[in-house]
Amino acid sequence: MKVFITRIIPEAGLKLLREAGITIVEWKEKRQLSRDELIAACQDVDALLSVGSKVDRDFLESCRHLKVIALHSVGYDNVDVFAATELGIPIGNTPGVLSVATADTAFLLMLATSRKAFFLHKSIAKGNWGFFDPTANLGIELRGKTLGIFGLGKIGLEMARCCRRAYDMEILYHNRSNNLEAEAELGAKLVSFDELLVQSDVVSVHTALTPETEGVFNAEAFAKMKKSSIFINTARGGIHNETDLIKALESGIIWGAGLDVTNPEPMKADNPLLDMPNVSVLPHIGSGTEETRDAMSVLAAKNVIAGLKAEKLPYPVNPEVYG
Repeated sequence: MKVFITRIIPEAGLKLLREAGITIVEWKEKRQLSRDELIAACQDVDALLSVGSKVDRDFLESCRHLKVIALHSVGYDNVDVFAATELGIPIGNTPGVLSVATADTAFLLMLATSRKAFFLHKSIAKGNWGFFDPTANLGIELRGKTLGIFGLGKIGLEMARCCRRAYDMEILYHNRSNNLEAEAELGAKLVSFDELLVQSDVVSVHTALTPETEGVFNAEAFAKMKKSSIFINTARGGIHNETDLIKALESGIIWGAGLDVTNPEPMKADNPLLDMPNVSVLPHIGSGTEETRDAMSVLAAKNVIAGLKAEKLPYPVNPEVYG
């Protein structure tokens, strides 16, 4: 059995695959595979371990022989899950293991944005640390403020815990259903989307990218937020309208933003967000710790191994494929 891996992944996952007797073929070039290259590479393998590649119907139709597709991510918005299920191909992801690391990134962005840390660091590098002005480059404090979480799942819960424990922040959230754990532990309150926007000092996004959430943070949404509010997105860039976000920041409709995800990715170097004092941008590193990436590679490998054994995946995205 052979698996094609679209990028170099941590040794922890590769070790499991080798121990299972699976031959590994890795794409080692530091560039994204084209669609044709990906299709060609998968013709003589039995499984795909995908890191960021688009798995659409055309690809699936061309590679319907694959026994399993394992994602090195928890998100699967780049996969046509319906088509995969229709073709009988199980899709696996890596849930749970990146919750703490991603929440830490959201917390980092919130704090850095509130004190204009990224902008001031760049000012020092440009030689602009000079005369002390007591009224210049002032940030805002977070203690006792209200955190609004859009999508209170595992990552959102970890973010809520950080904010509650560090700054005694009140927790509001908008979900399709109640998160009883968050309500019992943190006193979190379920509210409507509009209430979340109007009442929150920090709005942090932790939902999946779906047709319902795509572009939901647009000009209309930003207009309902407090002028002193901070917008944080560590989920998917497509959830916010970046043009509308730029306008909201430039016109003072909201105070600041912290982004680990952008739309599109990668962000261009001349994007105006990168020069705003009250904006912090990271290059999609939410899960970027040694411990988390090791754990993700292990979960992805376990999905590959199970799929090649014709067993149910331990972490399936489309369990309905098993009928």
